[in-house]
Amino acid sequence: MTTRRSNGAEARSGTQSIERVVGLLRVVASRGRSGMRLGDVTAATGLPNSTCHRMLQRLEAEGMVERHPVTRKYLLGPLLHELGLLARPRVHLAPLCEDAMAALAEHTQDTVYLSERRGLEAVCSAKALTLDVGIRRPLGIGAGGLAILCALPPAEADAIIEANAGRYAKLSTLDVEQVRAAVAEGRARGYAYLEGAVYPGTAAVGVAFTAEREVAALSVAAISSRLSEARRASIAAEVQRHARNLTRRLNGTTATAESPPRPAGPAGARPAVPAAGAPIEPPSVVDRSAAGPTPRLAPTHPRRTGHRTDGS
Repeated sequence: MTTRRSNGAEARSGTQSIERVVGLLRVVASRGRSGMRLGDVTAATGLPNSTCHRMLQRLEAEGMVERHPVTRKYLLGPLLHELGLLARPRVHLAPLCEDAMAALAEHTQDTVYLSERRGLEAVCSAKALTLDVGIRRPLGIGAGGLAILCALPPAEADAIIEANAGRYAKLSTLDVEQVRAAVAEGRARGYAYLEGAVYPGTAAVGVAFTAEREVAALSVAAISSRLSEARRASIAAEVQRHARNLTRRLNGTTATAESPPRPAGPAGARPAVPAAGAPIEPPSVVDRSAAGPTPRLAPTHPRRTGHRTDGS
């Protein structure tokens, strides 16, 4: 009996250690290539400073993190990159979304992101300007992650918000109730919108789409002054158009892609957007096994604005 209890305690201890290591790596990854100081890691994980330091030292010895020789900040290490080269992605979305992202960046002259859901988080998997690809944030922080929440069934979205409750305040200006309110507003208007959630003075619009049973999102971020209500609605309509085209393309539908809408009405008129109250629902998924591979097209390179607008 004593031996069984001992084995059970060891198993729980081993599982807890794995959870701590993975949680630590996620925290370090949340800052991208900027890195994190030991004190920031400790604050974000809630672990004692001595425990964080000991774990980071061991991870550094294994090549899973590295410490910048000047700033002393921790970053993800080379071993993770090498292991990642062998990992099999579920859906190769980024190459398929290049043209849509380049077109949106050219149309808006702002930053465009592709976000993909990974459990409770959204990971930036491609960009057409600033945010480091690979940065992970809890779903609800950033317009892309918020758009994904809007597209999920209400019960699932609410469970994710509850699970991420302790992380929102640490990584943004949002709390649980503000995220819930933003999801409700996004469902009503037909797109997600956040302002100043991560960086003051920035705002972003996001729209979700489905890709082989996975939910992802396109988002456009800019300094707040560039996203007036009228321009926000115009950009949202354009992102929605590209999201619909991507859904058709990625899910094997052969319908003709939508073209940019022609201007209508007097100059400066507010463009049409989804009616308030129209719920956001993930498009139906179609088996694309018989459709064959989609060719990768060469991307264009939009003009850089120089603004840091990581509100994806």
